[in-house]
Amino acid sequence: MSENETLSAAATEVQGAIQTLRPYLQSHGGDLAFVDYDEANGIARVRLQGMCGGCPHASETLRYYVEREIKRTVPHVKSVIAG
Repeated sequence: MSENETLSAAATEVQGAIQTLRPYLQSHGGDLAFVDYDEANGIARVRLQGMCGGCPHASETLRYYVEREIKRTVPHVKSVIAG
């Protein structure tokens, strides 16, 4: 996303949810970054970073922690994928 683009309200909600998840991941040497949000399809794209990015359990972390919590916090999100 370029600096000139503004985030939709929904994308801002997703970013807020990510901010609440980051401390846990950071405590394990990782991090989580927002990439984009496809409002039409309800798909949030995120990037696991640091130790979480290369961890063999990254897909489980994404599905069972990150996706679950983002969908709980932002109900219009249908899916969270790595990007």
